[in-house]
Amino acid sequence: MILWLTIAQIAIAAAAGVFCVTAGLAGRRPSDFTVGALAVVEVLLIAQVVVAIVAPLTGNPPTGDPLEFWVYLVSAVLLPIGAVLWALMERSRWSTVILGVAAVAIAIMLWRMQVIWSVQIA
Repeated sequence: MILWLTIAQIAIAAAAGVFCVTAGLAGRRPSDFTVGALAVVEVLLIAQVVVAIVAPLTGNPPTGDPLEFWVYLVSAVLLPIGAVLWALMERSRWSTVILGVAAVAIAIMLWRMQVIWSVQIA
């Protein structure tokens, strides 16, 4: 994993999470802005998948368990899709909060993926 990309993804996911939770608690229903925030997070996660495939081929293999890393990554990629589907099916203020919770969960998962990739010595 690339550290600066991971830090940028964490910052963007956390900002999207705070934005969506704040909008939801303020009574806003899912909108283009809240769903779009999760779409940006999803695009960055897809970029992370590409990096995770290419990095070991260029001499940057994970030091932790690759299976654990990939389970985190695939789960993180599926999380925004599920949250957006939820928000589109149940258009209430709580679905906007769910979008935010999903984004914060992704930020936490990204940090754990970075730890698995670079900190553990196998």
